[in-house]
Amino acid sequence: MEITLDFYSTLCAMVFVLLLGAFIIKKSKFLQDYNIPEPVVGGIIVAVAIFIANRYAGINFNFDGSLKDPLMLAFYASIGLSADFAAFKKGGKILFVFLFIVTGLLILQNLAGVGVALAMGENPLIGLLSGSITMSGGHGTGAAWAAEFIKEPYSYAPAMEIAMAAATFGLIAGGIIGGPVARYLVVKNNLIANNVANKDDSALFEKPEKERLITAGSFVESLALIAICLLVGTELKKIVTFVTMPTFVWCLLVGAVLRNLLSITKIHTVFDREVSVIGNVSLSLFLAFALMTINISQLISLALPMLAILIVQIVIMVFYAIFITYRFCGKNYDAAVLSAGHCGFGLGATPTALVNMQTVTKHYGSSHMAFIVVPLVGAFFIDIINAFVISGMVSLPIFH
Repeated sequence: MEITLDFYSTLCAMVFVLLLGAFIIKKSKFLQDYNIPEPVVGGIIVAVAIFIANRYAGINFNFDGSLKDPLMLAFYASIGLSADFAAFKKGGKILFVFLFIVTGLLILQNLAGVGVALAMGENPLIGLLSGSITMSGGHGTGAAWAAEFIKEPYSYAPAMEIAMAAATFGLIAGGIIGGPVARYLVVKNNLIANNVANKDDSALFEKPEKERLITAGSFVESLALIAICLLVGTELKKIVTFVTMPTFVWCLLVGAVLRNLLSITKIHTVFDREVSVIGNVSLSLFLAFALMTINISQLISLALPMLAILIVQIVIMVFYAIFITYRFCGKNYDAAVLSAGHCGFGLGATPTALVNMQTVTKHYGSSHMAFIVVPLVGAFFIDIINAFVISGMVSLPIFH
């Protein structure tokens, strides 16, 4: 039996996935503590239901995928439009050091993932999808690259299932190991924070007293910027043939260039919060579609090699945070908090990194430097760097 959902029915299904996920998260402290996104929770439940319906009732669901690519591209355009390179000044020298360290982990994650996959006789793409694409990139980057790997010349059918499972695993793992890693560093090195235990880091994220309102006019302006990124990015993908980069990377780069050109020329001030809202909504809807349409039966068959790769990634993250991140970031209390944050977005996402650091600072004292550097790197610079690292990896002969 075939059930085909048209554009409007598919859109309703995507929104239902988000509402279902939000409802369940409100009821679960575990899901709240580990910052599991609504589309992940709702999408997995719907995917399981579809799998059961197909396996035991012979019902196949066909969804309209016309919204999928525009939503993904809009999310990456919003990331680019948030990339204010003047923000480098806020982080100082430690920001550049941390960026260098983060880049090293991206390369190591990919080498480890591909190495384990090849050692187990599996397609190296499973290692790449379980590397920096999902570990440092999260669900958004995972789904975006998976969409590329499903197509020619890769034609790797289970790419989306692997990416979503790996990203979810990494998100949970990143939240679990960050605190213990920081505690180990603080205790072992007898680190003492200069301040008393930080009871409230909210000042670091305070909004101005008079918050700019999102209006119909400002929304159209922000939407116009994203539309320009999508138009120029897709055209560049067609024109520039000597560099192999997915369309979403071009949209991200166009967004970053456009943002900083507008800033330098003072033609227009990008409304960061509004652009972020549009990007987050686009990502949530895109992930809802990606997750509710995954093929669980394909994922089950790849469970063992995936688990082996992901365990290796956790071990690498722990040792990297202790022996690289901590040491090269100053071997002090700030470096320990940065290490906890790195565990958060090195395996999961920026919100996980912030939760890790907030947990540490409540026990041992504040670290304002860490709360400046990690959001700057995790919010957008990591996606730009990761895009180039992954593009470099997929150009290797073993993936063709």
